[in-house]
Amino acid sequence: MYENKFSHIISGAVGIAERQVAATVALLDEGATIPFIARYRKEKTGSLDEVQIAAIQAQYGKLQELAKRKETIYARLDELGNNDQELRKRIEDCWDATELEDIYLPYKPHRKTRADVAIEKGLLPLAEEILKQRPMKLPNEEDLQGARDIIAQRIAEDEKSRNAIRREFSYTAVLSSKAVKTKCDTPEAQNYKDYFDFKCPLKHIRSHQLLAIRRAETEGYLRVDISPDTEKALDKLAHLWLRANNDTAYQVELAMEDGYKRLLKPAIETEFAALSKEKADEEAIRVFAENLRQLLLGAPLGQKRVLALDPGFRTGCKTVVLNEQGDLLMHDVIYLHNLQSTQKLQELIKKYKIEAIAIGNGTASRECEQMARMVVESQKSKVESVPQIFVVSEAGASVYSASKIAREEFPDEDVTVRGAVSIGRRLIDPLAELVKIEPKSIGVGQYQHDVDQTELRESLRQTVESVVNYVGVDVNTASKHLLTYISGLGPMLAQNIVDYRAEHGAFESRKELLKVPKLGAKTFEQAAGFLRLKGANPLDNSAVHPESYGIVEKMAKDQKCSVEDLIAKKELREQVDLNKYVTAEVGMPTLTDIMKELAQPGRDPRGETEEFHFDEHVHTIDDLQAGMVLPGIVTNISAFGAFVDLGVHKDGLIHISEMADRRVNNPQEVVKLHQHVKVRVVDVDRARGRIQLSLRHL
Repeated sequence: MYENKFSHIISGAVGIAERQVAATVALLDEGATIPFIARYRKEKTGSLDEVQIAAIQAQYGKLQELAKRKETIYARLDELGNNDQELRKRIEDCWDATELEDIYLPYKPHRKTRADVAIEKGLLPLAEEILKQRPMKLPNEEDLQGARDIIAQRIAEDEKSRNAIRREFSYTAVLSSKAVKTKCDTPEAQNYKDYFDFKCPLKHIRSHQLLAIRRAETEGYLRVDISPDTEKALDKLAHLWLRANNDTAYQVELAMEDGYKRLLKPAIETEFAALSKEKADEEAIRVFAENLRQLLLGAPLGQKRVLALDPGFRTGCKTVVLNEQGDLLMHDVIYLHNLQSTQKLQELIKKYKIEAIAIGNGTASRECEQMARMVVESQKSKVESVPQIFVVSEAGASVYSASKIAREEFPDEDVTVRGAVSIGRRLIDPLAELVKIEPKSIGVGQYQHDVDQTELRESLRQTVESVVNYVGVDVNTASKHLLTYISGLGPMLAQNIVDYRAEHGAFESRKELLKVPKLGAKTFEQAAGFLRLKGANPLDNSAVHPESYGIVEKMAKDQKCSVEDLIAKKELREQVDLNKYVTAEVGMPTLTDIMKELAQPGRDPRGETEEFHFDEHVHTIDDLQAGMVLPGIVTNISAFGAFVDLGVHKDGLIHISEMADRRVNNPQEVVKLHQHVKVRVVDVDRARGRIQLSLRHL
């Protein structure tokens, strides 16, 4: 009903041509996923990327919700017997949520108000007469109060009044917070000390400040107010409502001031509180999603034999050995500073031909790393190759180890073994392991429990889906959890693929996927290009979609060679004239993508992992001194800076003002998650456990 209208509105909102929007909306309506549209339907969308397609999808969803809201409003008007065609036409033409609610406000069900009581007393004619502001004999104070209540509500519900006050909020609103005196001395309240007497123009407040203030308000430590310049706000209303200078006009002025203070200002304050929170949520979720993306795209070590250590002082270090596929071979516990443990590590390295050691970055990590390096050094002359040592983030490992997924994978092992396995598998392939964990438990965001949880879940789901499909997965080795995120699949079909694989053995071609129960042609179209396998057809192990196999085969035929030769020989690919293969359905964007894929079929875009060494002289915060330049790993990025692990069990902060010898608007311009950096120690507050770092002048 509204499709053409929607495309026009979305185009204006996101700044994308209407024809591109219309094509994208049509694909979304057909059930196409964002990764599929971005990768394989470039001709239809004009090569829109995932961010643009997601923006279109978000706007489309909002308009669909608005259309549903209109139906609710129409139903309410029908209940009231209101058949005002002009009113209905305004509703029909309105696609702004705020404006729509303003139109509906006088008809919206509400609790009985002072104005309703006055109307029941028959004071509406008096209120109407007073609003004309002509000289008149005024009645008793009780009746005047009732009339003023009616006028106050009318002013508060008037669209022009509301828009005038909204504009004033936009220009002059200030957010202020004050400590709740009865609670401000508690240790928990001290976390919000910076906001005990705080004022900031609402339009300038940073997202992390707003989220912190709102959390403190929810916890009862702060009282928060958003107010514009009251005098200017009342002047705006006076311009709309006051037309004379007499006793009658004075009654309107009294009603106007009361309506502003009691009804209008609180209503618009609520709106702006919600809008500012929404903007803060968007920023926090954007930062979280980008951090998650970087984390999931962490370089894999690949299929290597790994010994993983989950460090601990009192209970020892849980030790597991994994084969190249990440299968658990054995587990044990070793203790730090123990000769037997050192010997045990030496034996395990030799017996299982360990190629890499993964050490969790939690408590006792540095001590565990020190022991491992000592063992490796002593083994140099006794083993064929020396294992590399990596410190791996433990974030979310405890969540995984207690999860249903972990219990299914290791029903006979306890949580400590599962946690150590997770650490080792994260080194082998971080993406394959991290998809098993609720994204917000991975610990790469701030205020994730304070933002809109529905928006957060959807954003993080899209991020995981985007990364999984960008990387692609081997359909013959991928877990159910990894397959779940492949375009078009979901949990049920992912399980069906795993079950089919278990019963029939490895898939020999992409076409065989069509034999999986309930995996039909439409799903195959969505998923096939992102699933890889090594079979008879080399294109099955590439990002070339099966629908384009015929094009590649024709290219090979025209070059009088096989598809294998076309992939293997650069000179043959360089002879291909892509213009010969352009059709109404297949354009240059798809053909260019095909040629890139033939040059590097199935290439993992994540790069290679690198070893890292903390400063061997620095182990605790007490070892730090201002002026030191130290190696570190970026562990988290926020809107105000980045956190760096120096190996002292307490992350330091590089404030955004210390990130470069220039102005930085976004920390992600300068650093990436898990990036290896050199930082300068600016200040150490040992009492509060705070470390200030800098990247400037290095």
